[in-house]
Amino acid sequence: MTDVEITDVQTTQVDADWSWTFVRLYTGTDLVGDGECYWGPGIGDVVEHLADRLIGEDPRDVDMLVDRLFESSQHLGSEAGVVASAISGLDLALYDLAGKVIEEPAHRLLGGQYREEARVYVDCHAGVHQTAAQRGDAEDADADPYAPEAYAAAAEAAVADGFDALKFDLDGDHRYERDQRNRQLDGRAVEYRRQVVEAIDEAVPADVNVAYDCHWRYDRDSAIRLARAIEPYDVWWLEDVIPPENLDVQRELTRATSTTICAGENRYRTFGVRQLIEEQAVDVLQPDVPKFGGMRESVDAARMADDYYLPVALHNVSSPLGTVAGAHVAAAIPTFLAIEFHGRDDEHWDEFVEEDGIIDDGAIPVPEEPGLGVSLNLDAVEAHMTEGETLLNPA
Repeated sequence: MTDVEITDVQTTQVDADWSWTFVRLYTGTDLVGDGECYWGPGIGDVVEHLADRLIGEDPRDVDMLVDRLFESSQHLGSEAGVVASAISGLDLALYDLAGKVIEEPAHRLLGGQYREEARVYVDCHAGVHQTAAQRGDAEDADADPYAPEAYAAAAEAAVADGFDALKFDLDGDHRYERDQRNRQLDGRAVEYRRQVVEAIDEAVPADVNVAYDCHWRYDRDSAIRLARAIEPYDVWWLEDVIPPENLDVQRELTRATSTTICAGENRYRTFGVRQLIEEQAVDVLQPDVPKFGGMRESVDAARMADDYYLPVALHNVSSPLGTVAGAHVAAAIPTFLAIEFHGRDDEHWDEFVEEDGIIDDGAIPVPEEPGLGVSLNLDAVEAHMTEGETLLNPA
């Protein structure tokens, strides 16, 4: 198909597992492009502010158009934050639409296919954030949901659900943290977290990988002591142990332990991870595709990381639409480990696209249909739409 141009841009926000903002590009034909922005306030306003940069343009010029969006919004702070997330959603929608125009899946536009499925690591949350069945303690309602044995039961339940890659929070209820503001873990707090890791390590089969998230909670000394305390165990990676701003401390942490250190969720675009990669301040790079800058930026960052032999795991709290976009990125890079699935305890997660079986046996089969290969379910969008939002028009 030729002579297709973008005629309109619309957004809408829903409240489900997270507050997702969907983006739709129109062409005046039956072709639309759907994207998703990382959650947060004001995203839709930024998308609509940028819409006139796309009207009348050929959607096949994806990279040029995304570059234009970044360059024309530098005064808004396009190097990071809400603006970068908004442009990420437009990037996803452009790749979806361009793929439909040329009748190719998005990963072909990104350089080709290294794998036919993207391995998933399931976020098991912790304690009270899970249902009793997911915790594995349904028969004991009075059990301590943050006891090491409760984590072990939750790990066994996730494996029984067909997942061979898991992630748990090590900061679930701030146990033994005397003062949450000072970021310090004393010996008892470190020992409790070590016991959690030990319990999970003993509960899962050897072929199951388990990562641990700390949500930027701890100071330099606490982070190093925690990382060293769990060195004896089979830890896939330890994620976001310290606040994200100070690269020097991040590098020092990574070099101070044999535990694999992962970070990158709070950085944007290739510029934002260049020093992280070049100074080898992480062992695993972790961009979030609908936040980081989009699909091309994520592929470019993975290529940069590959120069330093650093693998990539994709952070992800998206709906099925954004998750499948991440799977296309996973297909197009050689050093991919796994993509996060954050919707296991959200009963509505898989309703947001028309297609069934997004996750199959612990992995996402990468679609071969044009574009992203999934279609937004507008009925589900309408059912969960945030108050004051407008439903996307169909094609």
